[in-house]
Amino acid sequence: MPFVDITVIPVVTARKDAYLEHSATTSPLFREVGALSVTETWGEDVPDGKLTDFKRAVALADGETVAVGWITWPDKATRDAGWEKLMQDERLMGNEPPFDGKRMIYAGFEVIAEH
Repeated sequence: MPFVDITVIPVVTARKDAYLEHSATTSPLFREVGALSVTETWGEDVPDGKLTDFKRAVALADGETVAVGWITWPDKATRDAGWEKLMQDERLMGNEPPFDGKRMIYAGFEVIAEH
């Protein structure tokens, strides 16, 4: 089954273009090591929740937007091997991201159903 890495990231709204440029630079690196696709989304309708929500999850500040991205891999083994290579790749590791990585949420998920 496919495996998906998902990120939830606070991005300064005025830096949307820098965020897209960062994605355009790094996405080919993920595909180079086996990712099937890289998807970036920009929060347009992100409601406030009563207990939890995307904004609170990343401690969103004024002037920031929540971005959610995912990388789809054919399986977890390909993802694990890909990340191992990327962590040694200066093209990725030397690339300063245009967001606060300390507030980024990330995790890997096994796809268990597709309808």
